[in-house]
Amino acid sequence: MKNRCSLFTLLAVLVALVVVSVAGVAFAQDAQQVRPMFVTVPMHNVGPAPAGAPAALQTFSKSETWKNDPTASKTITEVGTDPSLTNTTTTIPVVIIPIEFVIKHGTGTVRFSALTKLSNGNTAVQNAINSPIFTSGIDWVQGGTDLGNTQYEDAWTRGDWWTNVMTNSSYHLLLGAPTVTTLQVLHVPASKGTVGNPFGKGNRGEVDINYFDAQVQTMLVNLGITPNELPIFMYYNTFLTEGGCCIGGYHSANSNGQTYSTYDYDSAVGSFSQDVSALSHEIGEWIVNPLLTDFACSGYMEVGDPLENEANYGDYPYTLNGFQYHLQDLVFLQYFGQSPSTSVNGWSTFQGTTLGICQNGQ
Repeated sequence: MKNRCSLFTLLAVLVALVVVSVAGVAFAQDAQQVRPMFVTVPMHNVGPAPAGAPAALQTFSKSETWKNDPTASKTITEVGTDPSLTNTTTTIPVVIIPIEFVIKHGTGTVRFSALTKLSNGNTAVQNAINSPIFTSGIDWVQGGTDLGNTQYEDAWTRGDWWTNVMTNSSYHLLLGAPTVTTLQVLHVPASKGTVGNPFGKGNRGEVDINYFDAQVQTMLVNLGITPNELPIFMYYNTFLTEGGCCIGGYHSANSNGQTYSTYDYDSAVGSFSQDVSALSHEIGEWIVNPLLTDFACSGYMEVGDPLENEANYGDYPYTLNGFQYHLQDLVFLQYFGQSPSTSVNGWSTFQGTTLGICQNGQ
């Protein structure tokens, strides 16, 4: 910069430009850091299962043909049994691990506990157990087709394989009545957690996902969780972070065959991850890709992600046991280019949301 202004004037201008520039970057980063999202944590290499380990998770593998996507897995592995070959019910044992985060805030701490009592008198954990994720009571009629009075994820699975289930009508994939462990209290280091208000719904914990996942690995061992069970780590009014906020949940697996899922139960009306929304998202993705072996669209085969940016985060309200729950719509295999499609009504999603076939790279 060659001009005739004095050195002091030049320095003053440069300082002002730097301040404006830095402020602009900070503002842009803040705007980008708060967005609703879900992630999948890659498989952990934890070594072989110990001798005498219980049976593995019930899964089946099936060859599929896909349109327009050379990245799609030719063979997929899902939870349950093959709906084209079996006419039976699979019930997966579930263990809920309630989490309490203790996070430093100012001169004190704030506790975010999954055992917090809600306005209806239930804890967040009990409210989740009473939800359509684990409890029948809703007759799922989609586009005039009755998929049955059953749990949400079972209805969605039946809808995904409907051309098979029409014949094998007793086919079901159910989640067993959950066992609940003792509350797991995590005192989050100051560098790994904070308290914020990312969506304007009140104080929320924000905890580093890598710190939390390390605690998950320890809890899996200490609590004696086994590969044939689905452990669900449930936290309350807390989002996970990874360079930015806000992650509503994730699922993963270990190389010994142990799968697991985590999610946030948010108490605010209209919030991201409201009540069991994030749980419905993560259970769906766990069913379709429990061992993280299925790929499409240049990434993991994720059935919730394509809809999380729809209106109301892709959620639909359903009332059960006197409470209005919010369940996220999920895509069918047709969205990934399954050919021929097996979905109910030829739909791309459980709610009939119009989506084109996912293209490579999307």
